[in-house]
Amino acid sequence: MAISMSSLTASLSSLSFSSQISSKPHNLSFALIKSSPTSRTLKAPSLVVVASAAVVASPVELETANLKKYVKARLPGGFAAQTIFGTGRRKCAIARVVLQEGTGKVVINYRDAKEYLQGNPLWLQYVKVPLVTLGYESTYDVFVKAHGGGLSGQAQAISLGISRALLKVSEDHRRPLRKEGLLTRDSRVVERKKVGLKKARKAPQFSKR
Repeated sequence: MAISMSSLTASLSSLSFSSQISSKPHNLSFALIKSSPTSRTLKAPSLVVVASAAVVASPVELETANLKKYVKARLPGGFAAQTIFGTGRRKCAIARVVLQEGTGKVVINYRDAKEYLQGNPLWLQYVKVPLVTLGYESTYDVFVKAHGGGLSGQAQAISLGISRALLKVSEDHRRPLRKEGLLTRDSRVVERKKVGLKKARKAPQFSKR
């Protein structure tokens, strides 16, 4: 098929494109939709869960509370209002001791002596020696307020406090207590550390070479 260029040109010229392009751009309008008060989403109220659990006191706390009431009932007016008392000191520990007629019960800081001194037989012996020396182990109840130092120092301070309180009962107790060395205030304390030394007297290792 041979198509002449003249016929193809004539057919193209007969075609006319009538496309009208607007020079102004179309304006797009967006309608703002206002939400009415009734159409607003309501926030769900936050739920507050309050767990009310009853606090159950431990047996140790109950026993301490009972002993505290017992001591306050036995010592009206507190420790300062009692007549048979003694103060003992050892290292940094201070113990205020009150004696009352009873069955040999020992209460330290509103706790049983065996529990407070952790069942240590040596510390318990320190507390009982003054009463055992005079044969009063089941005659007096001992009430103690102790603070400072450790349990060992407090036990020895209590021993001195009981011995001094027994002197308020009778001056005749001085000789047997003095014989056992229970009225002597042990003034030994830890020696302070020195400058340039490891401890009070221990020096650092010396190397000659």
